[in-house]
This record gives sequence, structure tokens and C-alpha cells, in this order.
Amino acid sequence: MKTKFILPIIALGLFAACGDDSSSSPETTPVSDPSVVVDPSQTNPTPTDPATTPTDPAQTPTDPATDPVVTDPTVTDSTVTDPTTDPTTPTDPVVTPDPVTPPAGSGCSAIARTNLTVPAVPNEVSATGKYNYYGAELSGKDQFKYGRFEACMKMVSIPGSVSSMFLYYDDSYRNGPYVWNEIDIEVLGKGGTSWQSNIITREGDESIKKNTSSEAIHEYGFDATEGFHLYAIIWTPDYVAWEIDSVEVRRDSIGLSRGTHADADQVAFLTEEQSLRFNLWASKSSGWVGKFTGDELANGPQVQWIDYVRVYSYDEATKSFTQTWQDDFDGDDIDREHWGAGNWEMEKVNLSTENVVVEGGYCKMMMTREPE
Repeated sequence: MKTKFILPIIALGLFAACGDDSSSSPETTPVSDPSVVVDPSQTNPTPTDPATTPTDPAQTPTDPATDPVVTDPTVTDSTVTDPTTDPTTPTDPVVTPDPVTPPAGSGCSAIARTNLTVPAVPNEVSATGKYNYYGAELSGKDQFKYGRFEACMKMVSIPGSVSSMFLYYDDSYRNGPYVWNEIDIEVLGKGGTSWQSNIITREGDESIKKNTSSEAIHEYGFDATEGFHLYAIIWTPDYVAWEIDSVEVRRDSIGLSRGTHADADQVAFLTEEQSLRFNLWASKSSGWVGKFTGDELANGPQVQWIDYVRVYSYDEATKSFTQTWQDDFDGDDIDREHWGAGNWEMEKVNLSTENVVVEGGYCKMMMTREPE
């Protein structure tokens, strides 16, 4: 695979204090150099597109497939609306900003694409009407402490599905003395016109069984399943922010408190290195994502398309981001130095390494079925 490495170019952020209102959506200003993004808390610029590389649980002792108790590395309880929500946690105080219309012709949405070919997959009909279902995960092997992570993607939304990009501390699922750290972007199975942002935390205390979660639903103003858009997670010691098409939609600042446990200040509690991941799976929680039937797979796979990913490092002294790595998926396989593929159970599906396909300049994560 052809992977681009970009020499660091530092852009210094102007030192301006952030507002206290995390529900506002700061204005953004175009950045002339696409390899550099300045900390939005200093100048609120409009970024370009980065990505990263996390640790593959399938290749390390953190593989959920080896844990007989927890089979899903990101979901621990499917009996509540969001499986990771602590029912004792107070209502999330974050207010979703008004929907914004992506700038015309901006970012990855402006790229003309004519080669969106769905991989050929045998489409067999079950004589009994019963099927096995398979999802996909692209799991990074590199670890990050702060940064900016971007991906140009076309998402999936069918009843029961979760189509995502997230940062994840690889030992989170182990529970017990291990903390949980995770930052999510998720398009859920209730429709492609909205998405969910979330931080998930849990302190390393064996007596605590539930995670602290801060889900917020945001309206796109468009259908994310019909075209490509630029998704970004920005993680610094002072705040976590989410962007769509270079427009900040949510920001959680340090000091915002949720719940009564040690992880109530979720931004402050994000202390562990995390890996960058993408996955497509189906949840048991119909209240959260709709009821999964798999009927939408009768005519072939559902595909989450990734055009490119970019990763930016964060300089705490200058409060600036520098692009350090990019993957354009130009080869015929994932870059095994940086990526792995999931092979464990995710509630309604089993993740299959064969459902992560690189061809035509895209990484294609598929959801498929086959007769039992």
C-alpha cells in the first residue's frame, strides 16, 4: 500500500481563551496550508483531513475474542438505550448546536468519484431463512496521546447498524482495574441524517460495572449514506471536539462534570494512549439503533467507504497540530504495519477480516450475510 508520510510543519495557534459555553459552535476560518491545523481553541480554523493507526486487538492479549465474558470491545450492556450508558449518570448537559450546512464544494465532499464498486460477494439464499451475519473493523496499531484524527467517509445506516470512527484505549474492555477511555463518532441505524458523538469513561474499580457516557445526537442537514463527508475527532488535554466537513459541532471542555465517580470530568479522565479505529456492526439494542433483521443485505453487502485518513500530532506548548501521517488506501491491502482487521463477536455480527477490502483507492468495510 502506498502510505504518505508528511514532514512536520508547525502552525502556531494564537493564544485566545475558549468560551465557557461548550454548546456553542465556534466559527471556523479557512487554512491555507492543508498540512497544518491550528488548535481551534486558539483561532478556530477550518482543518483539512488526517488519520491514525491503533492497536489490533486481534493480534494482542487485548483481543475481546479471548475474553469469555466480554465479546464487544466497545459495548458492555445492551439492555439500555445506549449499551455503554450508566443509568445513574445525570442527563448530559451538552446542548447540540444548530445544524450547519457544509460549505459548498469543501473538503472531501467535493471530490468527483466514479469508481464506487461494491466488492463481489456470493449472495446465497438460505433454504431455512436463517443467516450468519458479518461486520468489519479496521483497527489501528499505533497509539496516540492527543491529536487530530480525520477520515473522509461514506457511512451506513440500516436498522440495527452502527457505522463508526473512534479512539479507544485497547485495554478498556478488560474491566476490573483497567480504566475505559473512548471517543466516538457513530452513525446509527435509525437513519443517515443524524449521528452520535460520545465520550465513554470508567474508572479502574472492580466495584463499578457501568461506564459513564455522554451521548449527543446531531442532525447533519444531509444524508451521510449518500455521499462522502469529512469526519474529525480533536483530542487535547483541555477539550475534545467533533467536526463534520470542517465545522465544529460539539466541544466538551475540561471541568465539565457528569456523574459522581472519579471519571465525572471525562475530558480530564482521558489519560491513556488510544488507537484509531473504524467499524461496522449490528447491535442488540433496538431502542438505540433500531431492530436488526438483516433484510437490507438480501441484495448484497452494505459498505462503509473510507477514502483517506490523516493524523495530526498535538504540541501542548504551542497548542498546534502538525500532520504526521496519511493513508490513501492506494494498494490492494491494508498497510499491515499500521492496521489490523477485527475478528471477534460484536453482538449481532461476527467481525470478519475478509470484510475489510482495499481496492480502487478506498478501504471498504462490509456487512454481509451467508446461510447458516
